[in-house]
Amino acid sequence: MRAARRLRVLLAAAGLAAMHIFAAAQTLESVVMPGMVIQGHAKYETDCRKCHTPFNRAAQTRLCLDCHKETAADVRAAQGYHGRIRERERECRLCHTDHKGRAAKIVVLDERKFDHGQSDYPLKAAHVKVECRSCHVAGKKYRDAPQSCNDCHRTDDKHKGALGPKCKDCHTEVNWKVPQFDHERTRFPLREKHVDVKCRDCHADERYRGDPRQCNGCHRKDDFAKGHHGRYGEKCQSCHNERVWKPSIFNHDKDTKYLLRGKHVATKCDSCHEGKNIYRENLSSKCIDCHRKDDVHKGGLSAKCESCHNERTWKTSQFDHDRDSDYPLRDKHRTARCESCHQDKVFKEKLPKTCIGCHRKDDDAKGHRGRYGEKCQSCHDERAWEPASTFNHDKDTKYLLRGKHVTTKCDDCHKGDLYRDKLQTTCNDCHQRDDKHEGQLGRRCESCHAESDWKRTTFDHNGSRYPLLGRHARVECKDCHTTLRYRDAKTECLACHTKDDKHKLRLGPRCEPCHNARSWKAWDFDHNKTHYRLDGAHVRTDCYACHRDPVKDKIRLDLSCMSCHARDDVHHGQFGGQCERCHTTANFRDIKIPKLRGDPEPPPPASDDGSPWWRRLLPGVPEPRPSRP
Repeated sequence: MRAARRLRVLLAAAGLAAMHIFAAAQTLESVVMPGMVIQGHAKYETDCRKCHTPFNRAAQTRLCLDCHKETAADVRAAQGYHGRIRERERECRLCHTDHKGRAAKIVVLDERKFDHGQSDYPLKAAHVKVECRSCHVAGKKYRDAPQSCNDCHRTDDKHKGALGPKCKDCHTEVNWKVPQFDHERTRFPLREKHVDVKCRDCHADERYRGDPRQCNGCHRKDDFAKGHHGRYGEKCQSCHNERVWKPSIFNHDKDTKYLLRGKHVATKCDSCHEGKNIYRENLSSKCIDCHRKDDVHKGGLSAKCESCHNERTWKTSQFDHDRDSDYPLRDKHRTARCESCHQDKVFKEKLPKTCIGCHRKDDDAKGHRGRYGEKCQSCHDERAWEPASTFNHDKDTKYLLRGKHVTTKCDDCHKGDLYRDKLQTTCNDCHQRDDKHEGQLGRRCESCHAESDWKRTTFDHNGSRYPLLGRHARVECKDCHTTLRYRDAKTECLACHTKDDKHKLRLGPRCEPCHNARSWKAWDFDHNKTHYRLDGAHVRTDCYACHRDPVKDKIRLDLSCMSCHARDDVHHGQFGGQCERCHTTANFRDIKIPKLRGDPEPPPPASDDGSPWWRRLLPGVPEPRPSRP
C-alpha cells in the first residue's frame, strides 16, 4: 500500500513539473514573438514553422506560396501582378509584414501609383480614367474583377444578347457608342447606295440577326409600284442593282440564251412574256414559230430561217456563207458565183471541202506530184495559188529557222515524203564534225552556238554551275580554260589562287568563307557564326595564335581552354580542365568562384587570420603553386 501511495505521489509530481515546463515554454515563445498576427493567420500563431524556418529567411517566401496557391500559380506561369514582379523583389515579406495585431492590414495597395500594365488586364483608352472601385468590388479580391466586356457592359448591350458576348468585334475601348463594325466581313457586304443607308433602316430592332438578305425582303413595295406584282419572280437583282433601282439594267443578250437584234430590240417584254411567271413559261426561240406565214420556201429549206434572214428585215436575204455554213469563203472564193459550186441551186448537196478536191491539177503543175501531201493549205491560200507564201516554218513546225537556215532550200532537207520522213532536229546530227570539244559538252550545240555564225558563241557562264561574279566576269576564257575541253577546268579557289593564299593553308583550303569575287583583299569573316564564339580577350587574339598548322581538309581544332592555356594553369590540373568555371575570356586573372550546392549567398568574407574564404570550403586543397615564368 505504501509503495502504491508513493508511486501516485511521484506521478503527480512529474505531471505538475511538466505543466510548469510547458507554461514556461509558452511564456518564452510569447516573449520572443514580435506581436500578434492578423486574424487570417491566427490559427497558425502557435505553430511558427508554418511560416518560418529556423536560420533560413529565404525559405519564408516558399512557405507563403504553399498556402496562397493562386499567387503561386501566377508566379510559376509569370502572369498576374505577382508573376511579373522582378525576381529579386519577389520576397513576400517585403510587401506583406505580419505580427502587427489582429486588425492589421498586410495587403496595402496604393491605387494611384499602381501600374495596371503589370496585371493581366492593361488599361487602354477610356479605361484609363475609370475608377478602381468600378471594377474592383469591395470585399472581393482584385484578381476576381471581370475581364470580359459583357461583364461590365451588359446594360449597354442594345442587342439584348443576340450578337453574343464578344463586344470587341464591333466596339473599342476608345468610345463605346461608336462601333467599328466592318459590314464587308458579313454575308451581306454593302455596295453602292446601301453604304449610305442607316443601320436602323434595315435593323429596326438593333438585334442584327435574322434580317432578310434578299432584295424582295425590303423592296417588295417597289415591285408592286413597278407593276410586276410578283410576275417576274423575286430575283430583283436580275434587272436592278444597288447603284439605282430605276431604270432596269437587265440585258437580254447577256442574261438569257436569246439575243435581241434588229426590230426585236424595240419589242416590249410583255409582247412575248404574257404568262403569270416569267421563270415558269418556256418560250420558243425558233423563227418559224412566229414567222411561219412569212416562209416563201414552204419548208423547202427547213425551219432555220436565220440561215438567210435576220431581225433587221425579213424580205432581204442576209445569208452569210462564213457564218452560216461550215465552209467560210475567203479572198477569191468570195467573188465566185454561187452556182459555180451549187449548180442545182438546191444548196443541200455535199460538195468537197479540201483543196486537192478542186486543185489537183495545180499540184501536178507545181511539180509536187503528191510528194508534199494533200494539205495544200499548208503553203497556199485563197489569195493566190502562186507563189507559195503562206507557209511559216517557225509557226507551222516544231523547228524554228534562224540565221543561215532561213536561206536553205526545202529540198536540201526534205528529199523524200514530207509527212512520212522524220528528220532529226539536233545540231549534232548535221554538225558533228564541227565539234571541237570532243563530245565533252554534250549534243546541245545551241547552248553556245547560233545559226547566224557557227564560230560566234552565245554561251552565258552565269547559267552554268559556276556563274561569274565580281572580277571573274572580266577574266578571259583562256585564263581558266586552257583547252577546248571546258569541263576540265576546276572550280576551287585554290586552283587559281594558290599564290594569293597568304595563310599557307593554316585557315583551310576553302577561301570563299572570307573572300569573294569582288576583291581578293576585301574579306569579311564573322567568327561568331562558327562553333566557337569570340569574346573578351579572344577578340584581339591573332588568328594564327590558334590556327598554327596547315590544313588540307576541314578545320578541326580543340575548343577546350586547356588546349591553349595549359601553361597558364597555376593549379597544375588540380581543378580539372574546365577553366571557364572560374575564369573569363576578358581577363584570365579575373576569377569568378562557382556557386556550389549549399554555399551561402553571398560568399562569406575572408577569415580573421587573413586566409581566403574558400580555404574553409576546401580545407584539403593545398595552396596553388606559383605559375611558371
